[in-house]
Amino acid sequence: MDTILGKTIDEWIQNYPLLEKLMLTEEVFWNNPKYIDFERAIQRVSLGIEDVHDAEERLMRFSPYLASAFPETREMNGIIESPLKEIPTMQRSLEKLSTEMIEGKLFLKCDSHLPISGSIKARGGIYEVLTHAEDLAIQNKLLSTEDDYSKLDSNAFRHFFSKYSIVVGSTGNLGLSIGIMSAKLGFNVTVHMSVDAKQWKKDLLRSKGVTVVEHELDYSVAVEQGRKQSQEDPNSYFIDDENSTNLFLGYAVAASRLQKQLEGMNITIDENHPLFVYLPCGVGGGPGGVAFGLKLLFKNHVHCFFAEPTHSPCMLLGLLTEQHDKISVQDFGIDNKTAADGLAVGRPSGFVGQTLEQLISGVYTVEDNQLFAYLSMLAQTENIYLEPSALAGIAGPARLFAEPQGRLYINQHNLTVKMKDAVHISWGTGGSMVPKEIMDSYVEAGVKVLNP
Repeated sequence: MDTILGKTIDEWIQNYPLLEKLMLTEEVFWNNPKYIDFERAIQRVSLGIEDVHDAEERLMRFSPYLASAFPETREMNGIIESPLKEIPTMQRSLEKLSTEMIEGKLFLKCDSHLPISGSIKARGGIYEVLTHAEDLAIQNKLLSTEDDYSKLDSNAFRHFFSKYSIVVGSTGNLGLSIGIMSAKLGFNVTVHMSVDAKQWKKDLLRSKGVTVVEHELDYSVAVEQGRKQSQEDPNSYFIDDENSTNLFLGYAVAASRLQKQLEGMNITIDENHPLFVYLPCGVGGGPGGVAFGLKLLFKNHVHCFFAEPTHSPCMLLGLLTEQHDKISVQDFGIDNKTAADGLAVGRPSGFVGQTLEQLISGVYTVEDNQLFAYLSMLAQTENIYLEPSALAGIAGPARLFAEPQGRLYINQHNLTVKMKDAVHISWGTGGSMVPKEIMDSYVEAGVKVLNP
């Protein structure tokens, strides 16, 4: 009989009954039993607030360069940031659909509209490329941290960076952010794309001078092949979405930016005004980094939930079984096929899972059909267009109130009377670069789900 890490499927299910529903690709809501008080949980994590501040300062140093190289960032003085929007009409539509009242106010963090690459990956991906560029330029005595970094936007620097290459494996959006940024600086860049990657993303990268290598298999293979290619060239730098501290810290900077936005809107987050954040999750780097940054700032007053497709619940599987990257959805016969291309990951980041295993409040899964339904609803109610994977976060508030495990979480943490003053933020992870005809087809698919 086949075994997984020495246990039969039946033994796994006996230990973790939720696995049965996961294997049937049913929607589930998992309340993390290992979630504990922030001050205790953070003691076992090697990263801290200083690391995030360091990342923030590096992005500030690069802002003159970004403003020069990417005109679309000039208005924000070279800072890559997205709006935070209240979406009350969508909130009412979600309540109608789930027949559950969502207590508190619902907001959308529009990382779908981040400049340069139109997704949350513009945070971590761009940050890691800039970190590598800075390291190379400083080592070669071409740059000091006191300089005006706009000088990097020059033929001399592009010529210097052309001696080096950058390689990454991606399902799409990470590849876009790293490809666009690396090519602009002058690096030779190769993006290994998994079978799930959308054609328009490959075409866009090629139009920017990026080498795209297509794979017939999923994300893990694209990463493996990218790593292999990079190891063969001493001047090559591999960006490892599964284990990169730099990517993670680039995402974590989002938290202090969000804090300023909330303050600017006169929104208080404290013991009586809890913050709930719902983050679409693939391998885990982006949502993990954002959640980590938020926990550092808001501590026990923020509750972060990951959202995954029913066919690719890799982070949930890793956290539930405590096996992290030792286990994959395919081990349990789950096919990892989803319209949410950015979330089509079979094996989670062990680094993220272990870093957050006592900091993450829970994980829920969403059916593809629901993603399209939410996509159409958001377009109709708020005139905001996201790609399917980004809608996983929109499901969160309704699920929190509708699911027994969600209500249990509220009760366990003595939040029942505070929920009327809660702030819910669904993280809209991508979508603004989707070609119009493709977006129209997504909206249409959602309309069919809502009106069968």
